[in-house]
Amino acid sequence: MNIKTETPGQTEQEMLGVLERLLAEDAEITARAVARLHPTLKAASSITRNTVRSALLSQFQARQAEFRRWRSRTAKLSASDSAATLAALEQQVSNHEATIQLLTASHIAMLRTVGALGGFAKWAQFYESYAAVRTKLEALDKTGMSP
Repeated sequence: MNIKTETPGQTEQEMLGVLERLLAEDAEITARAVARLHPTLKAASSITRNTVRSALLSQFQARQAEFRRWRSRTAKLSASDSAATLAALEQQVSNHEATIQLLTASHIAMLRTVGALGGFAKWAQFYESYAAVRTKLEALDKTGMSP
């Protein structure tokens, strides 16, 4: 008997590679298309009946739809207009990323100051129900985004 030993995420990693390939080639992203190209999944139902794989498929289908919407917009513009629009959008993204980094750093500095002044217990009590926010802030601190 030939038993395959596969780590739990290996199938999904291989599926991610197939989805990236279909997206890059602008081939229609469907469960059947993924199953045809996947080395171990041979049926579309292996994708659609698994919640993780189905969600991954949906994400890539949404990305493909968005890419196609943008492509249809740019087809109506001249090349120079498209380049100018893209440059403006890239500048906006860059500005937003800088703003997010600034706000994150200032909030972390503020929290550290409150903690240093002995007010952390009160702050923690106030945000007791916001455990997810505290976890994200701690993660940001560990990634070096703090001042």
